[in-house]
Amino acid sequence: MSSEFFQQLLRDRTGLINNVLYVIILSAALDLVGPNVPKGVVLLADVIPSFFTKLCAPYFIQAIPYSVRIIIFVLLSAVGMLLIALTPAYTDGGTIATKMAGVVLASLSSGAGELTFLGLVHYYGPFSLAAWGSGTGGAGLIGAGLYALATTSWGLSVRTTLLASACLPIVMLISFFLILPPGPLRRHGKRHAADEPVGQQNEEIEQEQRQGLLSPPDGSTSAMFPRRAKAPGWTTFQRNLRRARSLFLPYMLPLLLVYVAEYTINQGVAPTLLFPLPESPFKHYRAFYPTYNAIYQAGVFISRSSTPFLRIHNLYLPSFLQVANLVFLALHAIFNFVPNVYVVFAIIFWEGLLGGLVYVNTFAEISDNVPKEEREFSLSATTVSDSGGICIAGFISMGFEVWLCNWQVRHGRDYCKKL
Repeated sequence: MSSEFFQQLLRDRTGLINNVLYVIILSAALDLVGPNVPKGVVLLADVIPSFFTKLCAPYFIQAIPYSVRIIIFVLLSAVGMLLIALTPAYTDGGTIATKMAGVVLASLSSGAGELTFLGLVHYYGPFSLAAWGSGTGGAGLIGAGLYALATTSWGLSVRTTLLASACLPIVMLISFFLILPPGPLRRHGKRHAADEPVGQQNEEIEQEQRQGLLSPPDGSTSAMFPRRAKAPGWTTFQRNLRRARSLFLPYMLPLLLVYVAEYTINQGVAPTLLFPLPESPFKHYRAFYPTYNAIYQAGVFISRSSTPFLRIHNLYLPSFLQVANLVFLALHAIFNFVPNVYVVFAIIFWEGLLGGLVYVNTFAEISDNVPKEEREFSLSATTVSDSGGICIAGFISMGFEVWLCNWQVRHGRDYCKKL
């Protein structure tokens, strides 16, 4: 088998495992907190720690070797899922708080894992990003599907299903230590084994600051493992902040917009996109939401796997189209003008396609356009946008869903109260 195959296999598996626990936790939200606690609590506990990890970690995580990071991520994920699974069923605020502590641990692992593996992308060839995107897209389908099958069709308890999921991070260890070709990382470490004299490092840093450049003057240094290893930490931090500012408009902002729009749809609007049961393919109103989620995840999977065949260079266009989806579906929730649920199915699938396209093409554009020595940091730093967008959407959705449902009830449509 070719090295490209192993590289793609690594990215697919690590992308899937890194994100699948996030999906399983959201799928189990009702089982974790019960019917009387807003499910947005689980969403925020699942994304806020990841957001702050992605916001802060790119500026110091380079001090931790990749092998040590992977072991830490696996331990955090496994301990978090065990804490969630072994805590008794929700009976009071204390047990819910304990479960949320487990969710926080898994979220920290997921956030740090995403920025780490995306930072590794440029070492492992052109198929790496496509396989990572495909794996993260597949996590939605597999995570939601496995949880639903295990707890319904297969008759497994929630506790057993969550305990089994605690074993999944082991795949990350196997992928990194056994499947990942070690050559690129080993060569990378050798290139930076010999540091330049301190005087020369400081002179180059001062020159860079005077010129206001974002990249090292000689173009020979990695952003995550700089040859100027003895440079002052504050200076390195300032240099990385300048790099991050340069990423905001072309890459971070469109990714943030698309995530705010799509997660506001998923968490705030979709629960109110209900139709009379005789006019739908469902027997219960509860079936609408998981069906919307499955259709959305299918669109995400397809588009996140598309970069070998389709590239989008204008990241703002699909982001604005996603905002248009949010406006359209919110207006329908208010004024009820869409003729049937199948039109909503199509829009939700389109929503998933747009979200996946912006995600994977954002990182593809960085890989193509950012200088090689800055690429690792840039890929890692930009991951903050998706978690930031989900956080914003989570807060918006907690109020927006309640407002939409109350509006519908006041205007004679009480379907949202029958969930």
